[in-house]
Amino acid sequence: MATKIETLVVGGGQAGVAMSEHLGKLGIAHVVLEKGRIAERWRSERWDSLVANGPAWHDRFPGMEFSGDRPDDFVPKERVADYFVDYSKMIDAPIHTGVEVTEVVKKEGGRGFVVQTSEGIYEANHIVAATGPFQVPVMPPIIPQDAPVHQLHSNSYKNPGQLPEGAVLVVGAGSSGVQIAEELLDSGREVYLSVGPHDRPPRMYRGRDFVWWLGVLGLWDVPAMEPGKEHVTIAVSGAHGGKTIDFRQLAAKGMTLVGLTDAYEDGKVSFADDLAKNIREGDANYLSVLDAADAYIARNGLDLPEEPEARQMLPDPACVTDPIREIDLKAAGIGTVLWATGYKQSYDWLKVDAFDAAGKPAHQRGVSTEQGVYFLGLPWLSRRGSTFIWGVWHDAKYIADHIATQQSYARYQGAETQVAENA
Repeated sequence: MATKIETLVVGGGQAGVAMSEHLGKLGIAHVVLEKGRIAERWRSERWDSLVANGPAWHDRFPGMEFSGDRPDDFVPKERVADYFVDYSKMIDAPIHTGVEVTEVVKKEGGRGFVVQTSEGIYEANHIVAATGPFQVPVMPPIIPQDAPVHQLHSNSYKNPGQLPEGAVLVVGAGSSGVQIAEELLDSGREVYLSVGPHDRPPRMYRGRDFVWWLGVLGLWDVPAMEPGKEHVTIAVSGAHGGKTIDFRQLAAKGMTLVGLTDAYEDGKVSFADDLAKNIREGDANYLSVLDAADAYIARNGLDLPEEPEARQMLPDPACVTDPIREIDLKAAGIGTVLWATGYKQSYDWLKVDAFDAAGKPAHQRGVSTEQGVYFLGLPWLSRRGSTFIWGVWHDAKYIADHIATQQSYARYQGAETQVAENA
């Protein structure tokens, strides 16, 4: 016997909790199924020292502040996970943990979907895929798995002590790669960091965090990624109280920078001749934010302290002016290659017509091409801020409103039917 429910939400992380709040406010019967614990990935698929990349006043839901943290603190990952547990209790979210969804198919001869799970069968009129963007770790097939070097993805990294002895090559210079590389360097490891295209915003400028600047400048609400920047990562960090990532400073501390990792042969890794270009374009992004902030201050007459030192940069290190194009892993003593190369989405369980030719979700603001199916928590779902905690909350509200509207249409029986029933 199937359990019938109006809306079934798959995933109990920040997206699933946000979805539950808005569905609950609208009186829509629903259940949230999470195969692990609430906010599981914050606990088990992130490194030990990770903190949120945005300050506590910003990276939260509107209905509750972080407990025990100051507004400008960058909250450690365990307390972020605890926040979602506490929030789900506050809103009395019907979240079932330890339940895996294995298949969703359209119901034959009727409205809605049949959902196979590890706790039984559900029938639901609406499905919300709230599993987020960080589903399957991506390790480019550059170095064979049988190569004589330890390889792991950043989602499996916990701390420097888990790695075998030797130097480390970190591939990927987004937020995760840079923070892990610096942690390894500070632990006494020799570190090589492969730097690809990236944006490098200031952590703080003229007394305000960059999340504030992006807000007042309207950049969180940009509806689509700039063409050509699909593979550009963002290098920003909340570690050590938050600081601007500066690749030249990392080199000055002893880190060796190399270009984009592009090949492997006979124990040697080769790199593209793009390091100086990537650093230069990251600088341009950094300076563009400073310019926009200065213009905003002047235009609005704000009394914020000037910060001319923010535009001062160290000279290019030798590894940038005379780049290394190839490294013999054994000769360099590199025992580990750590891939901070992101994730891909996987919806193998969702067997409906909601995907494009490339297998990616086909949707408009989370409303998919398959009626009754919704996506939540994806990058750029409705705007730049969609991936962030506060952004997913607003996207969930839009989807809940859409479900409520569709529910009202489904309940409408027509004027003639209603007259007959009232006769």
